[in-house]
Amino acid sequence: QVQLVESGGGLVQAGGSLRLSCAASGRTLSMYAMGWFRQAPGKERAFVAAISRSGNNIYYLDSVKGRFTISRDNAKNTVYLQTNSLKPEDTAVYYCAADYLGWGTIDGDDYDYWGQGTQVTVSS
Repeated sequence: QVQLVESGGGLVQAGGSLRLSCAASGRTLSMYAMGWFRQAPGKERAFVAAISRSGNNIYYLDSVKGRFTISRDNAKNTVYLQTNSLKPEDTAVYYCAADYLGWGTIDGDDYDYWGQGTQVTVSS
């Protein structure tokens, strides 16, 4: 098993940046493909970004390409989501998720473990 704890969320003005972190404990993070998802009020959970176990394969939601960057530091058991040029429509609770021995996927049902989420609020 792996436990995931997100941090780094907050309130930021449009155009600002936040760096979200997802710290893992339990099994080594290198055994998991990792994803970031978000859920806005009244909306379903949506894929944001994913990274393979090696970090060689990365996927993004089209609307965040060029603004968000997912990365991982397996030695620190941590995954990051750098969010730049934030827009009010990026406001959501952001969750990280782990897919045991996975390759990186946009489908939330493929992920085995989830964190509790961190709130990102972007004001206009």
